[in-house]
Amino acid sequence: MEFNHDEEKFVREKPVRNWRSFLFSSLIGAVIGALLTVFALPYLSQQGWLPYNLQVIEARGGQGTQQGGTVRNVSVNVNNEVTQVVSKVSDSVVGVINIQKTGVWDGDSEAGTGSGVIYKKDGNTSHIVTNHHVIEGASQIEVSLNDGTRIPAKLIGSDKLMDLAVLQVNSNKIKAAAEFGNSDKVKTGEPVIAIGNPLGLQFSGSVTQGIISGTERAVPVDSNGDGQPDWNAEVLQTDAAINPGNSGGGLFNIDGKVIGINSMKIAESAVEGIGLSIPANLAIPVIEDLETYGEVRRPYLGIEMKSLGDIASYHWQETLKLPKDVTSGVVVMGVQPVSPAGRAGLRELDVIVEFNGDRVYDIVDLRKKLYTKNVGDKVKIKYLRGGKEKTTEVKLTRSQLGS
Repeated sequence: MEFNHDEEKFVREKPVRNWRSFLFSSLIGAVIGALLTVFALPYLSQQGWLPYNLQVIEARGGQGTQQGGTVRNVSVNVNNEVTQVVSKVSDSVVGVINIQKTGVWDGDSEAGTGSGVIYKKDGNTSHIVTNHHVIEGASQIEVSLNDGTRIPAKLIGSDKLMDLAVLQVNSNKIKAAAEFGNSDKVKTGEPVIAIGNPLGLQFSGSVTQGIISGTERAVPVDSNGDGQPDWNAEVLQTDAAINPGNSGGGLFNIDGKVIGINSMKIAESAVEGIGLSIPANLAIPVIEDLETYGEVRRPYLGIEMKSLGDIASYHWQETLKLPKDVTSGVVVMGVQPVSPAGRAGLRELDVIVEFNGDRVYDIVDLRKKLYTKNVGDKVKIKYLRGGKEKTTEVKLTRSQLGS
C-alpha cells in the first residue's frame, strides 16, 4: 500500500516538472531571439534588405540614441487649436444664476442657472449677453465667473422673441471679453466649440467640440404661448453637445470668436446631436438695442391676426368672400384704433396678401417682413375686403411685440 501511495504521488508531480522545463526552455529561446533581432535588424537595414528604414530612438523627451539613422527627439505637444481657443476665451464665459422669491414668508432661492458671454468691458462696467429664458422671472441675478467668484448683475433689457438678454456688471473682477465673429461666413462642416455650464455650476466651463451641421435653419417659436408658432427663429445647427445650462453660452469658431449664442437643442428620444445657436450677426443688432434702449425697437402694425390657412376653408368664400385663387395671406381679426394699421384704414376681416410688394403667406412670413423694416418707414399693404382688392400706405411706429 505504501508503494502504491508513493507511485501516485510521483505521477501527480511529473507534469509540474515538465512545465517548469518547458517554461525555462521557452525563456531561453525568447532571450536568444531578442538578441538576434537587436543585432541582426540594424545590419539588415543598413544593407537595404528590409522594406523600411529602421530607427531606434530613446523617447525620453531628451537626447535620443539611434543605430542606423539620424538622432531626433520625441515629444508630445498637448496644445492644439482647441486648447488655445479655450485658454483664450474661457474667462469670458460665465454662469448666470436666476434668483427668485419662493413665497411671502420665504427668502430668495436659485430658480435655475444658465450661461452667458462677456462681450464688452468698458471702464467700470462690463456687459454680458445671455438668453431671455435664463433670466425670465428673476428678482435678482448673479454671475459666476470662471474662478468661481460670484458678483451681482443688473438686467439692462431682454427680448422674448429673439431669446436674448443683456446684463451689466462691475468690471473690477472681469478679466476678459469675447469678440464677435461674422456668422454670415460660417460654413457647414466648420469646427466649433461650445462653452457653458451644462446641468448647473458643478460642470461650469464645460467644453464640447463639434462642427456646424447647418446654417440658416428655421425653427418655429411660440412667443405668446398660444400653441401657435408666431415666429421662425433663424439659427445655426451644430452637433457640439448643448445641454440644459448651456443656454446663453458661446459658440466659438476656431479663431476664438463668438459666432453664435447657444439657445436650445432638439430634445427627443430619437434625436441626438442637434444643438441650435442664435447667429452672431442676428444677435448683435438686438444686443445693441437692448443695451441702448432696454428693449428692441421693432415696428408694428397694431393688429390682431390669424393665418388664412388656420381658418376653415368654408369661411374663405362664405365669410371673407375671397376669390378661389387666393389661398394664402393673413386675416385681420382686430385693429387697435390708434395704430399704424388703424390710421391707414385697415379693418377687421381684411385679408393682407402683400407687404411692400412681396406676397404674404402667413403670420410668420408677415412678421419676418415687418421686422426687417425700421420705425418710421412707410410700406404699402395690399389686402382684400369683401373680395375686392385694395391698397394702403402704412407708416410704421414702435410698440409691443406681436402687434
